[in-house]
Order: sequence, then structure tokens, then C-alpha cells
Amino acid sequence: MLVSASEMLQKAKAGHYAVGQFNINNLEWTKAILLTAQEMQSPVILGVSEGAGKYMCGFKTVADMVKNMIDSLKITVPVALHLDHGTYEGCYACIDAGFSSIMFDGSPYPIAENVEKTKELVKVCREKGLSLEAEVGAIGGEEDGVVGMGECADPNECKQIADLGVTMLAAGIGNIHGKYPANWPGLSFETLAAVSEKVGKMPLVLHGGTGIPEDMIKKAISLGVSKINVNTECQLSFAAAVRAYIEEGKDLVGKGFDPRKLLAPGVEAIRATVREKMELFGSVGKA
Repeated sequence: MLVSASEMLQKAKAGHYAVGQFNINNLEWTKAILLTAQEMQSPVILGVSEGAGKYMCGFKTVADMVKNMIDSLKITVPVALHLDHGTYEGCYACIDAGFSSIMFDGSPYPIAENVEKTKELVKVCREKGLSLEAEVGAIGGEEDGVVGMGECADPNECKQIADLGVTMLAAGIGNIHGKYPANWPGLSFETLAAVSEKVGKMPLVLHGGTGIPEDMIKKAISLGVSKINVNTECQLSFAAAVRAYIEEGKDLVGKGFDPRKLLAPGVEAIRATVREKMELFGSVGKA
């Protein structure tokens, strides 16, 4: 069922586990993640970047696909359809399209402007029963052409945003989109602990979940992270599985070139990745 992320994240915070946000890029991605969430009886958040939304013919197309798929697959676990790293304009477009959750990434703005725009969106989301994620500090790497340097968030600025009444807060703690470099120093748990102390019971969000060691994931959850985003890892596992299928010549046997067969190994690879992450995050059986 399509819901806001509020209740699932409040339960995660109280239960000391995290809900995974897995980004979707097409029908196969969406189906794989929904079926795995149902299998694992785990709540799940489907993330949609503005670039992916455009690729899939617009936010309304995405929302309709997800709602119809939840119905046709008989998905009963809580599912949130969430805009990932949304611009101010993108947030309103997703609200109109029927998303159940949005993220306004105000981190590129001065804190006063971030506060002003976030405050406005808090009011709109409350009126419509949607969950809202905000961001302070930059996530390193590149997302939809936006490059962040990975600056750690200011805990006092985090409190300013949290006090506006957002549902969840993404704070930069040295995390990076995409693959982590070999010389990556790791997450700043000092920053995370300070932010957690400032914002209290508010669920925190860890972006760039691909490639972070398991011990760091578990420590982050213990310090208040209740939502963890995964995208690159699913893309890598999908690509590797499809590549192996083609390199083994299976696309040349019978109707192995049929896209339903050609992409099937990639879909199963996504499902395996999502299962692994849900088990690590502790969300299995928490639907």
C-alpha cells in the first residue's frame, strides 16, 4: 500500500533499525524491489531522482505505474514513493503527480533560504499528508549533474531545519554518491552523534549507502539513522548479471534475446541486493 514515510520511519527510529530507499529507474527495477519487500515483509521507500523521473516520461507516469503495480502485485507492505534530491520546483511537481513523500534538497542554498523554502514545504506536506525530507550539508559525488564536495553538516543548522517539523533529515557526514574511493576516510560519526543529539527523536537519513562497510552502517543506525539510500549497488549488480548473460551467449540460444529473458538475470541480481540490504538494515519482518 502507498503511504507516507512518516510512520515507517518513526517505527524504525524507535526500533533501532533502518528502512531502505531503493531508487527505481524503470518497470523492472520497480517490480523487483516491490516483490522483494513483500517477500521480506519489510517496509520500503522507492526513490525517484528528477533525472529518473524525466527518463520514465514524467512523475505522473511514475506515480501511476507504482500505484498500479502495488495493486496488480498485491503488495501489502508499506511503500512510500519518494522524490530524491528534489529541487523546489520538482517538489511541487511530485506533489501534484501523486507522490507520497518528497525530499527538498536545500543544501545548495544559504541556510536562511533553505529554512524559508523548507518551512513552506512543511506546511504543504502537512496539509496533504505527505512526508518531507530535508538536507543540511552536502553529499559528496554527483547526482543528476549536481556535484557535492561532501561537507559535513553544521549540527546547529540541522536543528534549525528539524525544528520546522520535517519528517526526516539528511545530514552530510562524509558520505558520497556512487562508488567510494580507496582513500575515503569514512563516515564522521562525531558529526552524526552531534546532529542526533541536536534533533532528538527525528529520523536521520544516510545517503550514498552503496559501499559503506557493514560495521559503519550498524553504527550509523545506532546513532539515529533510520533511512538508508541505495542506488549504485543495484545498478552495478544489474549490469554485471546482464553482462554475464550476454558474454555466456545465452542471448543467442532460442529466444534468449527476448528482453524478458535478457533482463531477468539483472532483475534477480537487484532482488538479491535488496534482500541483503534489508537484512543488514534490520527491516525484515517489520512491515
